[in-house]
Amino acid sequence: MLKVGFVGLGVMGFPMSSHISSAGFTTYIYNRTANTSHQWLESNKGIITETPGELAEQVEILMLCVGRDEDVEEVVFGKNGIIEKIRPGTILVDHTTTSATLSKKMNRIFEENECFYLDAPVSGGQAGAENAMLTVMIGGDQEAYKKSLNVINSYSKFINYMGPSGSGQLTKMVNQISIAGLLQALAEAVNFSEKAGLDSKNVLDVISKGAAQSWQMDNRWETMTKDEFDFGFAVDWMRKDLDIVLEEAKKIGANVELTELINNYYNELQESGGGRWDTSSLLKRIRNKV
Repeated sequence: MLKVGFVGLGVMGFPMSSHISSAGFTTYIYNRTANTSHQWLESNKGIITETPGELAEQVEILMLCVGRDEDVEEVVFGKNGIIEKIRPGTILVDHTTTSATLSKKMNRIFEENECFYLDAPVSGGQAGAENAMLTVMIGGDQEAYKKSLNVINSYSKFINYMGPSGSGQLTKMVNQISIAGLLQALAEAVNFSEKAGLDSKNVLDVISKGAAQSWQMDNRWETMTKDEFDFGFAVDWMRKDLDIVLEEAKKIGANVELTELINNYYNELQESGGGRWDTSSLLKRIRNKV
């Protein structure tokens, strides 16, 4: 049976690695907080490793899902890191949302070590990870992509190869640009509905059946009207992602003025203590401004 490793048992990585184990792959795990690894083992079959390097030494495909560019570099290049022990031919599938610059750098270094690096950010959030319904956008070597599909399929509903190294991360940037704009529009729509004295549930029932329908509307309109923002993708993480978008936009000369404005709105929410609120909390900012 294929030996698969998973580094990073956060809100996404914990259920994703659980699906890998449930699919019957021999699963090795590593998490910087050891207690989380032991919690994972209570409900899953697998092997805990003490360092990323120890894990890399055992597996043929290695999944990575951490927080930021610097976290990826620490796990790969730090003491007892992946690069010290990884075997030739190993495929590393990085589900962390990072800069495209980092992906290209990693790809080059892994090629030098006769290994493969795929940038493979995901969309679908915690619920998508838990229900094996993630969308995965992948850049890197196409043959390595094909070899990793059976594992990625265990926690995904849709996977697509986007092109050479960095293409997965660039696609995720497009995803985050779209989501940010939708959420701001939705926040304004909910606020307008309330100010106009309409029954917001009736409004949702009508407009969600027409051209205004979106995933964000279907899943966030009702909770927004109830002032519920303690779930989903956090403002802190969206700020991180949009900062990456803005940096890349400068490099390529792309106009993302609306995205920059919304990123500033999220910064206001952070400064008011809302960094852990769901990204639909843009409505809270509007309510506080009125």
